[in-house]
Amino acid sequence: MKTAEYILAVDIGTSSCKSTVFDRSGKAIVSSSCDYPVYYPAPGYAEQKPDDWWNGFCKVMGKMLAIVKPSEIAAVGIAGQGWSAIAVDKSGEVLFNNPIWMDSRAEDDCTKITCQVPPEEIFNLCGNQVAPMYTTPKILWFERQYPDVFKRMYKVLQSNSYFVYKLTGQFTQDTSQGYGLHFFDMMSCKWDCDMALAMGINPNIMPDLYSPSQVVGTITWAAAKATGLLEGTPVVAGGLDAACSTLGAGVVEPGQTQAQGGTAGGMSLCLDKYIAHPKLIMGRHVVENRWLLQGGTVGGGGTLRWLKENILGIGYEEMSSLAAASPVGSGGLIFLPYMSGERSPIWDKNAQGVYFGLDYSKDKKDITRAIMEGVAFSLLHNVEAALEADGEISSFNLVGGVANSPIWLQILADVTGKPINIPSSDTGTNLGAAILAGIGVGIYKNAQEAVQETVNIQNTYFPNTNNHEAYQKYYKIFRSLYETTKDNMREIAEMRNVK
Repeated sequence: MKTAEYILAVDIGTSSCKSTVFDRSGKAIVSSSCDYPVYYPAPGYAEQKPDDWWNGFCKVMGKMLAIVKPSEIAAVGIAGQGWSAIAVDKSGEVLFNNPIWMDSRAEDDCTKITCQVPPEEIFNLCGNQVAPMYTTPKILWFERQYPDVFKRMYKVLQSNSYFVYKLTGQFTQDTSQGYGLHFFDMMSCKWDCDMALAMGINPNIMPDLYSPSQVVGTITWAAAKATGLLEGTPVVAGGLDAACSTLGAGVVEPGQTQAQGGTAGGMSLCLDKYIAHPKLIMGRHVVENRWLLQGGTVGGGGTLRWLKENILGIGYEEMSSLAAASPVGSGGLIFLPYMSGERSPIWDKNAQGVYFGLDYSKDKKDITRAIMEGVAFSLLHNVEAALEADGEISSFNLVGGVANSPIWLQILADVTGKPINIPSSDTGTNLGAAILAGIGVGIYKNAQEAVQETVNIQNTYFPNTNNHEAYQKYYKIFRSLYETTKDNMREIAEMRNVK
């Protein structure tokens, strides 16, 4: 391989920062990651410290650059979790902990927004409803709670644009992360300054917008010293982790759909035209001239991790074996995976996790399978909403840790009734970020060419017709359980909030 044809990709996830160096074919040369905490200082709060992300990245780069020379890295691409609100001053100093995507503290500010601007006008502009997990209300929350500190704020950044600043000194915003701001014009890819002002937000706090594959700067001397990377290495704007993983899964054409099997769950349906649904999430793809109709749920691999760490205390492989030993429907046990409220399609910050159908016959194999089925039911709920918006889904390309569990993959196929394709790379988000960087420096002509070179489907799980029919009965109960318990969920949440 010629010098400087490797690509470094960084994924700023919820649980860890994952870095991978790829070659042109999409082969991972070296990978490393560093975990960091989520802080829960009050009910509804979920925060992280951007410095934790950066410090972890710097640590792992020392290990990686012992294997790959800095001069061999042609470009850097960055994927990051969405709906951040990283307030920084002119020097780039972070002013507050970052409320991450599951943070729901800003509900009152959502009411303020919709009182000032009709919700239908907002939806017509950006294709998204106003909800506390988005970036927009978080900005207003900071201004309301900390007005003196807020006055020092220069820009609001997303997770990947924070890394871009640390690496290049440039303040940026990529278009795929624009979906978190309700004054982002989803059609024209521009900030609507009049809408921002109507919401009480100064549009000057937003960085300039860039295409995710656009080179926005190069590694500075300070960043080179901190990371070991070569000064002058190009850095692209990067994009939303879900959009990058969609690209890394090979989803670039209309109708192709990615299923997300990481800490959170969800789907991303690729579109070549603008189709929005009030119960789903509309965003720009990291691929030019493409949109993503997304369903984002809090219930994903994180639910199984909760079971592993807090109840069973065994490994994931053993948990998969347990689930395989339980029958379809987990013996009548149903799990609602709303462990931190829920995003689409119910949009309820008070939603709770629920096991329904417990009796003395249930054991650890049933409670494990019920979690897997509950996550699959939440995916199907989003699929149904997409179909209401005239979306078409033929199959899913799934990335994330869930791809390592054959039984969970079969459950997903059986519940949704759709084939589940598994790309050969288990680092889909990083691969997507690497593709963006490769496009930016000319290694690939476009996303379609890059996918042909880097993405291969290694396995497909086809739905079992009998299991799919059986799951329809359980899914009906799953849907009704939330409707019949949501008032009780709200009461429990209110009691938790009483100090």
